[in-house]
Amino acid sequence: MAKQAFKTLAQKNSQTLNRTHLIALGVNTFYLLFAFIIFRKRSIYKYVLLNGPALVFEFWFERIGRPVYQDGELKRAGEDLEAKGLTEWMWDVVYWTWGNVVFVALVGDWAWWGMIVPVLYSVWSAWTTYTGMRQGMGGMMGGGDAGPEKQGATGGQSKRQAKMEKRGGQKMAYR
Repeated sequence: MAKQAFKTLAQKNSQTLNRTHLIALGVNTFYLLFAFIIFRKRSIYKYVLLNGPALVFEFWFERIGRPVYQDGELKRAGEDLEAKGLTEWMWDVVYWTWGNVVFVALVGDWAWWGMIVPVLYSVWSAWTTYTGMRQGMGGMMGGGDAGPEKQGATGGQSKRQAKMEKRGGQKMAYR
């Protein structure tokens, strides 16, 4: 019962990877069929260059997510392919690339400009992460504390501290 979670993850990963490979095979076959047989005016160089990241991510998912069995027993379930963060971003790039490859096959090579969207999304995501981290770490990095010009008349005190000082300071009560 203790390894049930690993078995479930291994089964889910296997299904996800198999489905991913089948979809990638279908999308790339569709493009190559259109590029070589129907239109004959598609750039294979652009196809290889701009479809490359999706293929690299797909093989990376295969490497980290495929469960490993030894003697019929589950040795390693693989990483969670539904994890947040970088894994989620890589899936977004794969899905966008598949859609763009189909779009290019249907309308032409000018549609490769659609691959600028994941790049812009990545830059925006990195920038917002960096600025959020910088604000969160403001006290440790020297960027979050206010200088003397920003502290105003209270000298960096809160309103409560300023009121208490105005009244004569905080009195200690001894019992």
